Amino acid sequence: MKKVITLIAMTLTTVLYTNAQTMKKDAMMAAADQVNIISLEQTAGEFTQKSVTVNAGTYIFEVANNGVDHNVGFVLVRKGDDLSKPENHIKTAYVTAPVGTDKSETSQPTTLTKGEYVYFCPLNPTSTDNLLIVK
Repeated sequence: MKKVITLIAMTLTTVLYTNAQTMKKDAMMAAADQVNIISLEQTAGEFTQKSVTVNAGTYIFEVANNGVDHNVGFVLVRKGDDLSKPENHIKTAYVTAPVGTDKSETSQPTTLTKGEYVYFCPLNPTSTDNLLIVK
């Protein structure tokens, strides 16, 4: 009888451990799946949002072209880096296709860490002093 109780206890311990590990993995995957959207709008020669503040995390940029009669895009660079050098651009933040008139496009998920970033559109062209603050 003692062997049966020991076997049941060992089985129960294994099941509980496995369930705990599965729950931990599920929680980590759910956290990784939490992607927020930052929506930005461009009109002729400018972004309508000059400054955006968010918490550190993973974001998708959704860029709308509101009445600009040609394609627009989106470039994000850490503040202080040379904007003219493509190697400083955060490539995952690029919209995945040029944004046509009265349409919107999105970027890939982009992980943002604490700091300041500038965003602009060289196709529109917009000011390069639009600020994204990540707390």
